[in-house]
Amino acid sequence: MNAADNKKLVQQIYADSANRSGTTFLDNIAEDVTWIVTGQYSWSGEFRGREAINNGLMGYLRSLLAAGRPRTLAFNFIAEGDYVVVEARGDNVTKSGERYDNQYCMVWRIENGKIKQIKEYCDSALVERVLGPFPAERKVAAAV
Repeated sequence: MNAADNKKLVQQIYADSANRSGTTFLDNIAEDVTWIVTGQYSWSGEFRGREAINNGLMGYLRSLLAAGRPRTLAFNFIAEGDYVVVEARGDNVTKSGERYDNQYCMVWRIENGKIKQIKEYCDSALVERVLGPFPAERKVAAAV
């Protein structure tokens, strides 16, 4: 795939997110995909593999949100080679009624038509304040 194809794939993933669907994402991640949450807070780390991402990181996030699935709206896409960089903003409410509208810069690496790596940059203080700490036992299971 070229940069334009990679950009189109990531744009479709965010279109699904806007509708609270996740099919394009799950259908296009590599088995050995890695999601890196940058920073030095409880959610930071590497989540390796489809299971660790879908049921570990994203599963825990879904358990906290009133709608069950996160909604993220992208407004800028930059693609070059295997990389697509996205600026986005969340549009979510937690089960406790708090707004969780984080701002993101996401760096996606696509290899042979499959998502191999996602690197997330966001407001870590907002994550901890609204979502609370990431459970250590889930992180250990997700990193394996």
